[in-house]
Amino acid sequence: MFASYLIGLREGLEATLVVSVLVAFLVKSDRKDRLPQVWTGVGAAVALSIGFGALLTFTAAHLEYRQQELFEAVVSLLATVFVTWMIFWMRKAARSLSGELRSKLTDAMQMGAVAVTVMAFLAVAREGLETALLFFASVQGATTSASPLVGISLGVLTAIVIGWGLYRSALRVNLTKFFTWTGLLLILVAAGILKYGVHDLQEAGVLPGLSNHAFDISSVLPADSWYGALLAGMFNITPQPSVLETAAWVAYAVPTLFLFLRPQRKRPAASPPVSVTDPRPAA
Repeated sequence: MFASYLIGLREGLEATLVVSVLVAFLVKSDRKDRLPQVWTGVGAAVALSIGFGALLTFTAAHLEYRQQELFEAVVSLLATVFVTWMIFWMRKAARSLSGELRSKLTDAMQMGAVAVTVMAFLAVAREGLETALLFFASVQGATTSASPLVGISLGVLTAIVIGWGLYRSALRVNLTKFFTWTGLLLILVAAGILKYGVHDLQEAGVLPGLSNHAFDISSVLPADSWYGALLAGMFNITPQPSVLETAAWVAYAVPTLFLFLRPQRKRPAASPPVSVTDPRPAA
């Protein structure tokens, strides 16, 4: 549930910030007539994301055992790639995001209503599709679908509340620290997703060594304990992982954490940082 909440919160806040920048720009520019087109694009992006998630679930449910394991393994590997790219992209592009969105929206308004709708759709659809892919990959080991659904729903709702508070200037959130800490946690979540993908490949017979365990800490981390279930649900840390699963987890987590925590080179900002302050024009 926590892993799903984290995915919903992180991806939801990114999408909320994008929408906030677009809406604030239109309000400040006295172009409120374009708001319905933005919301149409956002709504279409949300519908596409939900449909994509449903398609993944439907496909997995109608495959034979080996095919299902292979399908889930491929989705897990793709999700690991996407979440890694997303974390590093946001770390690099956060400062110029607002300026780029305003520039693209200005160009779209000059082209017409359809262009504005498409621009808003594309800006939000990326986050939505990533969310659906990550959510599907992260809940493959869950014993019930209720907790992950509750978790991601609460995460998205929390993101919407935070985004609205930022938009109305009611909240002051250090977004750099927020994305840093959630990025660290998501790297561990992604390591767990990769580990689960390797496990699926072993289950499908593509990779060997399913019964060749790296270690056994069942006495310290019982699978049926609350803390064992918590670690397994959050980061896919299990008491009896195979050697390949453990190697994959370490090979991904260690260098990725090192690169993520490495100080960035200071460069002059191309545009002002993301800002969603009160968009109401001054009287």
